[in-house]
Amino acid sequence: MIAIINYGMGNLGSMNNMFKRIGVKASIESQLGRIEQAEKLVLPGVGSFDAAMNRLNAITGLRDLLEDKVMNEKIPILGVCLGMQILTSASEEGRQPGLGWIKGEAKRFPRHDTLKVPHMGWNIASRESASLLTKNIGNESRYYFVHSYYVRVDNQSHSIMRTHYGFGFDSAIGNKNIYGVQFHPEKSHRFGMQILKNFSEI
Repeated sequence: MIAIINYGMGNLGSMNNMFKRIGVKASIESQLGRIEQAEKLVLPGVGSFDAAMNRLNAITGLRDLLEDKVMNEKIPILGVCLGMQILTSASEEGRQPGLGWIKGEAKRFPRHDTLKVPHMGWNIASRESASLLTKNIGNESRYYFVHSYYVRVDNQSHSIMRTHYGFGFDSAIGNKNIYGVQFHPEKSHRFGMQILKNFSEI
């Protein structure tokens, strides 16, 4: 079972519906006992970095449970949008440290004469490295983005896909059992469905 973690910061219904659409058993969970039983985790996120970390840290036992499941049991986790950003060490958006499971930082898009911030709409992601997350997906695929901050990983071997918006940034990242995507797979039609299907099979 895939547990979509409900900590008050995610687009939970759409994610759950997309898993149902591809025939994968998933459920929205906030109870620690249910999360503990999960075979895989999805960490969604919409909002600000500090608010997300404050929510995670405020739910008694949740941070420790996630650390144990991900770092000790090595079960797969997928961070989505802000959920990917909080997998990293920090963000220019706030002061709270991130989970630090993939070394890197979320940075704000700089001011640009012609490019709007947030980066919103469809864009191409180009494959950077081999990953189970991108199985049966070509070198370039198209996804839906909504974000004002982008991730730059410290170790480029942890970059699975990159996207160009004025400059290149890491749009999918991974290290062992830990994965993140900046785009919204639940809104990205067939390529997003394939990403979620691939994750469910890891």
